[in-house]
Amino acid sequence: MKKIKYYYNTHTLRFEKVVTPIRIKLLRLFGFLSSSIVASAIIVYTYIRFFPKPAEMENRRKYEVLQDNYDQLEEKLQTVQQQMAALEKRDNEVYRSIFEAKPLPDSARAKLIEKHGEVEKIKEMDDVELGKDIAKQLNNISARIVFQFKSYDNIAGLIKNKDVKLASIPAIQPVSNKQLDRIASGFGMRIDPVYGTPKMHKGLDFTAPQGTPIYATGNGTVSIAGVSDGGYGNHVVINHGYGYETLYGHMVRVKVKKGQRVKRGSVIGWVGSTGKSTGPHCHYEVHVNGHEVDPVYFFYNDLNAEQYDRILKIASSGSAKSFD
Repeated sequence: MKKIKYYYNTHTLRFEKVVTPIRIKLLRLFGFLSSSIVASAIIVYTYIRFFPKPAEMENRRKYEVLQDNYDQLEEKLQTVQQQMAALEKRDNEVYRSIFEAKPLPDSARAKLIEKHGEVEKIKEMDDVELGKDIAKQLNNISARIVFQFKSYDNIAGLIKNKDVKLASIPAIQPVSNKQLDRIASGFGMRIDPVYGTPKMHKGLDFTAPQGTPIYATGNGTVSIAGVSDGGYGNHVVINHGYGYETLYGHMVRVKVKKGQRVKRGSVIGWVGSTGKSTGPHCHYEVHVNGHEVDPVYFFYNDLNAEQYDRILKIASSGSAKSFD
């Protein structure tokens, strides 16, 4: 029941009801509502600040994890950039000193990435997906860098020893052949001069007067020097390393000894007709990793392009019969 208030009116000398004006009521209502709103805001802020909801706690935890991940990615990215700088330096040195070609510039790489739509793919990712994708790519790049460093270490070793290797690979003719007229029988199936039957001829026959010097075609170590039971007569075998080996047969006399180091152009013996031979000549073979190959492809060091083309034709169209 609503309580009614009265007041004593001195003018009418009577008790009358207390009537509150609407303006006062509105002001009181506005004051109450304002106080309620402010109090509610303070309560809500206090609750949110000191009593977060489970979802908010989970979001905060994810944010902290993401922040930590990004910090780690940034540190890893700096390491990758330093490694890439080292690779670029070594890459440029390799290209300049060995291949004499320019490496692919970064601008070209960026264009290739855009061409394959990688930029648009990244734009469509949210923060979590982007972080995971960056981490995946960085791990992939790191693995590739490790492999690339190993590859460059191997290349660096090859570069360091390239002069030694180039000097060791057979690269000249075993006898002086300025007129290119001494190759009498080429590599391949030939008629055996003694038995008259087809037989694989594993080298080239260079005709020359007896006593003509025979030269080592590359640096190496003499592995055989003496008489052969297989028909080569007095012969020499040189191990050049790197899988290369050469054989020189039918010498009238051998100059070198087993175990002796020889250089390209050194005289190792003289042309003769010992062993299974029908005339003075030098039978010359080149072996690569234990397999006989056509020696004509290893004369590039003492022939120009025209001479090399000519000697290829001579070797392929030589006599159907071999000298041994």
